[in-house]
Amino acid sequence: MIRTTLYALALGTAAILPATAQEADRSDWPNTVVIGTASPGGTHAIYGQGVASIISSHVGVPASTQQTQGPTQNLVLVHSDRVNIGLTTMGPAYEAMQGELDLDPGTQYSDVRALFPMYITPFQAAALERSGISSVSDLAGKTIGAGPRGGTGGTYWARWLETLAIEASVQNGPLGDQTSQLADGRLDAVTTAAGLPIAAFSELETLAPTVFFGLSQEEIETLRDTVPYAVEFTIPANTYSSQPDDIETLAMWNVAFTNDRMPESLAYEIVKAVFENQDDLVATHASAKETLLENVSANDFMPYHPGAVRYYREQGIELSDAVVPADMAE
Repeated sequence: MIRTTLYALALGTAAILPATAQEADRSDWPNTVVIGTASPGGTHAIYGQGVASIISSHVGVPASTQQTQGPTQNLVLVHSDRVNIGLTTMGPAYEAMQGELDLDPGTQYSDVRALFPMYITPFQAAALERSGISSVSDLAGKTIGAGPRGGTGGTYWARWLETLAIEASVQNGPLGDQTSQLADGRLDAVTTAAGLPIAAFSELETLAPTVFFGLSQEEIETLRDTVPYAVEFTIPANTYSSQPDDIETLAMWNVAFTNDRMPESLAYEIVKAVFENQDDLVATHASAKETLLENVSANDFMPYHPGAVRYYREQGIELSDAVVPADMAE
């Protein structure tokens, strides 16, 4: 069952809003804003709650989060106007724009518009220490939880294991449920992709001695050509208490996005509120420390919404032609 968390009724909110939000033309704004996130236990679910709180408090529109299957489904939901904002990673976004999205093959999502960069998502895995599993190659013949179908981890880990010729039984489900199954011995390992630290992984290591791992350099080299939108990444030592060393892996950036039907003034106010209240977002989840203006360039192919472009230009940020809608090109 999909649960929705409402953050504000916003009655009388306009009286305490910043002047810019009060002065914006709100006649074509929706009455509420719904943000598609992911399953419980993942970073998107927590990060989205922080964005909803900022929109409710500083933009003056009641905002809520909707639990989904993750980045791929969020693209479908935004494209079909079933949610206003989605959170996704660059891989599914690229495939959607190319008409290659797993959930909707053949449909080119030319209407998606980026709002702001969120954080980078490293691919990582966990196993119980007693299993002896400590690398991707050790997953051969094992039963693996890869998170929800349609999520970044659920989409790419299954593909990558096939590319690496590693035969394993891959199961999908909510990340929090799967880490519980790992702790109970019903799964051999869990693979995922999420911002650091992953709440479900932090909880897992309190239940049983845990080993965390990523990809070997050889595996990274094998996979790089299949994912041009991924980058090499190091998960710093001590991200988890059971992780004494750095972990090498691949990662993808995340972006909050909408479609080209969101009013320009609303998109502008949302982007402005997020960057002006980034401390509130970091208080929700540490991954938001990467939600910075300097990372706007991390998105190099999805067009930014005109409202976002206007805000970034006001901040003196130069945007490449690839991410500026044609009618706003200078």
